[in-house]
Amino acid sequence: MAGQRQRGVGQLSPPPLLVKIVMAGESCVGKTSIVRRYTEPGSPPAGATTSSYLATIGIDFKVKAITFNDTRVKLQIWDTAGQERFHTLSTSYFRGAQGFVLVYDITNLDSFHSITSWMRDIHEKAGDEVDIILLGNKCDKESERVVPKQKGEKLAWEHGIPFFETSAKDNVNIEEAFSVLTKYILEKNSCLLYDLNVVALNESKKRTCCAF
Repeated sequence: MAGQRQRGVGQLSPPPLLVKIVMAGESCVGKTSIVRRYTEPGSPPAGATTSSYLATIGIDFKVKAITFNDTRVKLQIWDTAGQERFHTLSTSYFRGAQGFVLVYDITNLDSFHSITSWMRDIHEKAGDEVDIILLGNKCDKESERVVPKQKGEKLAWEHGIPFFETSAKDNVNIEEAFSVLTKYILEKNSCLLYDLNVVALNESKKRTCCAF
């Protein structure tokens, strides 16, 4: 029996790789709704009465376990506050991230104009090698649109990053956007961290893996 248990232990798969993704963008562009739609697929649509979310206060995070090319991955998705008074706190969580989901609201021109500033914060805090995707959220509100899709496409092209128009309410392009970002992160990063059930950003408690 002991020998069987030992063989069983030897056959255990390694822990999942840990990928830190940070949501960024102005307040009320739908970051929290996007995160919840992706990490809790069975949750009510963002427009439902039971799921009208308050603006994120400071910082929050969700976890999503996926499999990519037979490799188990745990996405730790940090949802940052967009309000100016939380800006310093929010950007402090940019360090150590492998990927960013940068979001604007297609019905709010100011949120689109702020993207360049958020992009600058990302590069200053996390470096130039991180992967970023740009999302024009709330595409279900076509009648209220003030940011043409072509503007989002052009901005993404200028920065060399993928672009999607999304709707957390109607679940449009949410899964696709995160899949593309995860693919880029795993293909680019030669070293990622094994998740050892550590939530705190204490790097000494995680093992590195150069599996890619």
